[in-house]
Amino acid sequence: MDVADTVDRDLERLLVTRASEDTTADPTTLEASYVESVRRFNARVRAENRAAWLAFHEDQAERHRTVLESLISRHQAEAERLKTTDERKAV
Repeated sequence: MDVADTVDRDLERLLVTRASEDTTADPTTLEASYVESVRRFNARVRAENRAAWLAFHEDQAERHRTVLESLISRHQAEAERLKTTDERKAV
């Protein structure tokens, strides 16, 4: 038997053993400090995500405001130009 066969056999045994093990943690056996640590971590991630979304929406609103104010000004100027333009000159 060569080294490759031995390695294949050992790897197969390891994979079968690992696949048959239940790897899910039982919440009743977890330490209270670990559970609290996970809770704090999840709360921090939620707070960071909330802050990121808040910043995005505030920035996006400002970008829209800038663009829309520019468009409004342009259309108002064009409307004013059309009001003051003599119809005969326009033709």
